[in-house]
Amino acid sequence: MSAHLSGTPVGEQDQRLPELFRKGLKPGVLGFFSNLMIGLSSAAPAYSIAATFGGIVAIAGVGLAAPSVLIVSFLPMICVACGYYYLNRFDPDCGTTFAWVTRAMGPQLGWVAGWAVVAANFIVLSALAQIAGTYTFLLVGWQNAASSAAAVTSVGVAWIVVMTLVCLRRVQLSARTQKVLSGAEIAILIIFAVTALFKVYTNHASGQVLPSWQWLNPFHIASGGAFAAAALFGIFMYWGWDTAVSVNEESKNASRGPGRAAVISTLVLVGLYVVTSVAAQAFGGPQLLAQNSNDVLSVLGARVFGSPLDKLLVLAVLTSTSACTMTTILPCARTGLSMAYWRCIPERFATVHRRFGTPVVATVVVGGAGAVWYVVISQLSKNVLVDSATGTAFLVAFYYGFTALACPILYRRELTRSLRTLVMVGVIPMLGFVALMAIFVLALHNYSQPGAGVSAPVFGVQVPVLIGIGTLMVGVVLMLVAWASSYRDFFSRRPEVVPRGFLEPPTPLAGAAAPQLSVD
Repeated sequence: MSAHLSGTPVGEQDQRLPELFRKGLKPGVLGFFSNLMIGLSSAAPAYSIAATFGGIVAIAGVGLAAPSVLIVSFLPMICVACGYYYLNRFDPDCGTTFAWVTRAMGPQLGWVAGWAVVAANFIVLSALAQIAGTYTFLLVGWQNAASSAAAVTSVGVAWIVVMTLVCLRRVQLSARTQKVLSGAEIAILIIFAVTALFKVYTNHASGQVLPSWQWLNPFHIASGGAFAAAALFGIFMYWGWDTAVSVNEESKNASRGPGRAAVISTLVLVGLYVVTSVAAQAFGGPQLLAQNSNDVLSVLGARVFGSPLDKLLVLAVLTSTSACTMTTILPCARTGLSMAYWRCIPERFATVHRRFGTPVVATVVVGGAGAVWYVVISQLSKNVLVDSATGTAFLVAFYYGFTALACPILYRRELTRSLRTLVMVGVIPMLGFVALMAIFVLALHNYSQPGAGVSAPVFGVQVPVLIGIGTLMVGVVLMLVAWASSYRDFFSRRPEVVPRGFLEPPTPLAGAAAPQLSVD
C-alpha cells in the first residue's frame, strides 16, 4: 500500500486530465454499463420499496396518492442529475460534491458538504444492515431469528464486514457483483408488478383497489406538511444514483460517461418505482401497506406468488441491500480519499492499495463506522429503518441541493452564451436546489412537532431531526476544528469559475488537455 499524494491540490497548477491518474485509483476500468448498474444498485429499488413505500402510504393525508410522491420526488432528482453531468464534465473528481462545492462556493461549505456525503452513507448502512439481517433469516424461513433484535443485528454487522471486504478488492469486482445482483433484483420487481396487476384485473387479489389516475395526482395530498414528510421519503428512495459519478476517475470517458449514467439511472428508477408502487398498492390496498411499512414486499410476496415463489421477493430485497451496501461504501470512501488528497483531513485517508487501486484506509473506516453506528442506533431507536431513512434524507437533500447550486455558480460566465446553456446548466439545476431546500425546510418543521417521529424523542428532539440536523451540526463543528488546525492552506482557497468558452466545441487546434479553472 502507498499513499498517492500530490503536492498541489487538483486544478491549481496542473493540467486537468493528468490529475485523474494521481490519486492511485485505476483509470478506465469501468464502462458505461457498469456506471449505470452502480447508479441503480446504489438506489436499491427493492430495498427502497420494501422499507420506505409503506411509510409514505402511512403518512396521514397521503394514502392512495403515494405513487404521486415518487413522481414529484423524481423532478428535483433529474434536475440535480443534470447539474452532476455538467459538473463532472469539467471536473471528474471522485470527491464529486466536496470538490465541486469547494470550487464554486468555497472550502468551508465544500467541507461540510463532503461531510454530509460521508455521514449520509455510513448512517444508511444501519438501515441496510437491518434489512439484510432480517431478510437473510426470512430467506431460509427462520421467523424467530428474524424477530430477534440480537440475531438480526449480528447478521447485519456481518453483512457490512463482508461487503467492506469486497469493496477493498478491485472496483471491477464490485461492478461485476452489482451487475448480477441488480439485474436479478430489477427482473424480480418487474415480474412482481406484472403478476400483481394481472391478479388485480382478474379479481384474484383479496385487498385489491383498482388503479386510478388520481393516484398520480399530488394535489390529492391533504397538506403541505404531509407532502414534505412524504417527499423526504421519496428523496431517500431515489438517493444513490450519484455513486455512478463517484467512480468517475476509474471510468472510461471519465468526464461524460458517469454523468450520463447518473441521468439515465434516475429515468429508469422513476419508471420502476411508479409501476411497482401502483402494483403493490392495487394488490394489497393502502391499509395493508401502512400496517407493514417496514416489510412491504415480503408480506405481498406470499400473497402475490404464494409459497415457495414468495422467496423471490425476499431474494430481491436481499440482493438489493447487498449491492447497495457495496455502493454505499464506494462513494463514501472516495469522498474521504479526495478530501485527504486536497489536504483537509488526515493524509492517511488518501492511502490507496498498490495492487487493487482502492482507497483502503477510507474504505475500512467507513465500514467500521457504519457497523458501530448500526449497533448504537439499534439500541436508541425503536424503528431503525424509518428513523435512519428520514434522518439520512435531510443530509441527502442538503448535499444534493448544494451540489445542484454549484453548477450555475461554477459555470456563471457561460450561462448567457446560449439559451440551451442557460436552461440546462443554469435554470434546471437551480430548480433542483430550490425544490430540495423547500422540502428540507418543510420537513424540518413537520418533524419538529411533538409526536411526529415513530420513536420517543431524545432530549426533547425527534430522532429523525437528531440524526439529520444533528449530524450536519457535528460537521460544522468538525470543519471549524479543521480550519483552526493544520489545514489552513485548504481553507484559504478562493471560489473558482469555469473559463469562458469551455462548453463550446473544440477547434481543430485545441490541445488534448482541458483548460484550467480560474480563480475569481
